[in-house]
Amino acid sequence: MAKFMLLVNHDGGVFEEPMDTWQPGDIAAHFDYYALLTKELTESGELVQFMALDDPRQARTVRADGVAPPVVTDGPFAESKEVLAGFNVFEVESEERALEIAARISAVPGPGGVPTQQPVEVRRVMADEHGEL
Repeated sequence: MAKFMLLVNHDGGVFEEPMDTWQPGDIAAHFDYYALLTKELTESGELVQFMALDDPRQARTVRADGVAPPVVTDGPFAESKEVLAGFNVFEVESEERALEIAARISAVPGPGGVPTQQPVEVRRVMADEHGEL
C-alpha cells in the first residue's frame, strides 16, 4: 500500500465567485458531499487524514537561522488560487486509486449542483525501504 497526499487549493475550478457568495443550499450541498465522501473513504480504511485549513489571511511565515529570534510575518501572500485550502492523505493500493479519489474530490458540487472541477494535486508520500518515512 502507498500513501498519497491530495492537495486542494483555493482555486474555484469553473467558478470564480467565492463560496461565501453562494446560496446557503449550495454551500450545504458542497459540504454534505465532502461529508459523505469522507465517511465512505474512512469506512473503506483508505482515508488516513483530512484537514481543511483556516482562512489564508490567518497564515504566518516563519524564518529562522537557529541563532537569532525567528522572524514571523503575515506575508508575502501568494495569489488566492495558489493558497492551500486543505489536504487529504490516503493509503491506497495504487496511484490509479489515488487519482480516482482525486477525481471525486474535484467533482464536489458548486452553485446549482454543478461540479466545481477544482484542481487536486496528487503526490505520493516519500517512503523508505520499509514503506515508512
